[in-house]
Amino acid sequence: MITSLDQLDLSKQYTYADYLKWRFQERVELIRGRIFKMSPAPARKHQAISMQLISMMYSHFKEHECQMYHAPFDVRLPRQNTQSGQQIYTVVQPDLCVICDKTKLDKRGCVGAPDLIIEILSPGNSKKEMKDKFEVYEEAGVREYWIVQSTDNNVLVYTLNEQGIFIGHRPFIEDEIMHSFIFPELKVDLREVFKD
Repeated sequence: MITSLDQLDLSKQYTYADYLKWRFQERVELIRGRIFKMSPAPARKHQAISMQLISMMYSHFKEHECQMYHAPFDVRLPRQNTQSGQQIYTVVQPDLCVICDKTKLDKRGCVGAPDLIIEILSPGNSKKEMKDKFEVYEEAGVREYWIVQSTDNNVLVYTLNEQGIFIGHRPFIEDEIMHSFIFPELKVDLREVFKD
């Protein structure tokens, strides 16, 4: 039984089946089979932004057929549309996600791409969200991806086009009311999200 991250070879590729056997305290994600350590505890600003987004989005989605979840919540992105644990090399825990297809939900979380994923950048995790997760979310077919930049008080939004490529929109800045492109009725007041 693996009870410490130190027992693992971080240069090796792992699957979701491996991930399920680990019994250590550290939170990790798997991206294409590689282990990424998660920040031990998010900074206060990260937490405040997350709570504001959860509050605003909960009030929108509570009467909606789509369901919203927040970290820690495992999102497994399988290869070749298989649900076998041996074929899943990416397991992430987005800050928030919205899933409309209930067949993707099981007792362990979500199998397949959520419709909307929101990641809040913190110092030290920006490379992972800006490059690694961007690539796997695009490849998996996430319809809309928000990157919340807590240091610059803005939100970058990417939507998937018909060719399966993320298209970037102009940034939403801290004094605006932003909207989702796939859920146009979802409005988020960034003055509230970024207030100190």
